[in-house]
Amino acid sequence: MLIAETTCDGKIKMYELLREYKPIHILNLPPTSLGEDAFVYWYNEILKAKERLEREFAVEITTAKLQEAIRLVNEERRALLEFHRLNRHDPAPLSGLDLLKVLWAKGFTPDIAAGTAVIRQVTLAVKEQMARGVSAAPPGSPRILLTGCPVGLGSEKVIKLVEAGGGVVVCLESCSGIKALEPLVDEEGDPLQAIAAKYLQVPCPCLTPNRGRLELLERLIKEYRVDGVIDLTWQACHTYNIESYSIKKFVQEKEGLPFLPIETDYSTSDLQQLKVRIDAFLEMIK
Repeated sequence: MLIAETTCDGKIKMYELLREYKPIHILNLPPTSLGEDAFVYWYNEILKAKERLEREFAVEITTAKLQEAIRLVNEERRALLEFHRLNRHDPAPLSGLDLLKVLWAKGFTPDIAAGTAVIRQVTLAVKEQMARGVSAAPPGSPRILLTGCPVGLGSEKVIKLVEAGGGVVVCLESCSGIKALEPLVDEEGDPLQAIAAKYLQVPCPCLTPNRGRLELLERLIKEYRVDGVIDLTWQACHTYNIESYSIKKFVQEKEGLPFLPIETDYSTSDLQQLKVRIDAFLEMIK
């Protein structure tokens, strides 16, 4: 069974095709995260998903089981946040590719407790390297925050180009990075309400207005001592594409930082074009 969500039009139509292969349950997002009506609507969507899972698999999803699961996943989030936050240090101990590999791998680890233990071991190993003065890039390397669409292994070309050009991606703000890790799910009270509240706070461009993304960027820029921001949009992702205008205005005018918007796809056909633009962007920072 697949549980899907209505974050973009392309996905929604894709789910119609996937129904031919697996049962699908759709979580219909409200158009905004603001107001009591939006929360009630989204809570009911979460409740319907729970009831569908119980019917499909003949199980009972109890409050106690949900609370246990929330604590387990919160521990994973804490471990991932601690790992990501290592790059607040200057020089950065982790490359953007290092960050991506660990953040991406956790999605393919069905044993969450075991995966969390591995993340903590990796974090400890990096801290030991930091104590010996080992870093991912030389001091003074341009520190780049990558925002925009999610990035995964196989679609990491922008990160590779930045770091081949002498920069270091110190923070991944997107849904494949730090955005989905904060805040934690409240471990007290009604677990379904806590889950609904957490995911309605994710600053996704599919929700409007999306002021939370600007607030998150403002904090991350300061915490990670960022020198420049790259906004990545995959082709046909219209919500991120349109919102890039607001991000550019915020980064340049309010934060006073260089900004580079990139619209591309998963192919390698534009590597040289991107290399020229990214190298010029980094040179401007240096």
